[in-house]
Amino acid sequence: MKRQPYVAGYFYPDDPDLLRKTVESFMPKRSEKTRAYGVVAPHAGYEYSGPVAAAVYSSVIIPPRVVILGPAHHPIGSVLALDDSDSWLTPLGEVPVDSALVDLILSEGSFIFRDRAAHRQEHSIEVQIPFLQYFQPDLSIVPILVSYEADYEKLEELGLALARAIKNSGQEVLLVASTDMSHYVSEEVAEKLDYRAISFMERLDPKGLFELVISYQLTMCGFQPTTAMMVAARALGAKEGYLVKYQTSGERTGDYQQVVGYAGLLIK
Repeated sequence: MKRQPYVAGYFYPDDPDLLRKTVESFMPKRSEKTRAYGVVAPHAGYEYSGPVAAAVYSSVIIPPRVVILGPAHHPIGSVLALDDSDSWLTPLGEVPVDSALVDLILSEGSFIFRDRAAHRQEHSIEVQIPFLQYFQPDLSIVPILVSYEADYEKLEELGLALARAIKNSGQEVLLVASTDMSHYVSEEVAEKLDYRAISFMERLDPKGLFELVISYQLTMCGFQPTTAMMVAARALGAKEGYLVKYQTSGERTGDYQQVVGYAGLLIK
């Protein structure tokens, strides 16, 4: 079974040539590539968050295997929903789901469920794939949606299970956490709140990030996937996070009173 695009023509162009040109238009003029265990990247429409996503993906060496963790913006049947479809389709082509890595991940955690239906109408993972395809033509993925019901213990379990599966695979795997930052506040407030959250990512403190978001009711929609990704990356050997780019939607729209924040980080 092939997972069909859900937001092509809405969040990003559905024409392959235009999509490729759009991705290229966001690329920084100069970018040195480095290896990383994981990245944090935004998932808004490309018009708004494309420059941040491009800055991140152009700065990391992307291996053929990528695990993408995204937040579910709607209720789903499983707290942790893994899509084991044969492939995902985007305007840039077909991306296989890595069945061997899927099996390894499922063997490490009975709390992770196969749930294709959860992914059909969710954009947070889909919007990452064209950027990944642009830089890695031999891409294969494992898509995992995280429900907003996931507590820290469940996220820690997920992160450690991912780390074990990646180690057992014997392959290099990049972890992607899909998230936007503050929603619909002034740019001044967004920057203040977002940089607090970023500081926990830079220190590679997943529990600190989780508790900050819960305690201050921050509107960082993908803090749970980001938490799990940091747990996994730290178990694999990561030492710190590095902020590649931060901006708000105000820089694209001119409206600085109601913005959404976007942060791109490398976890190394």
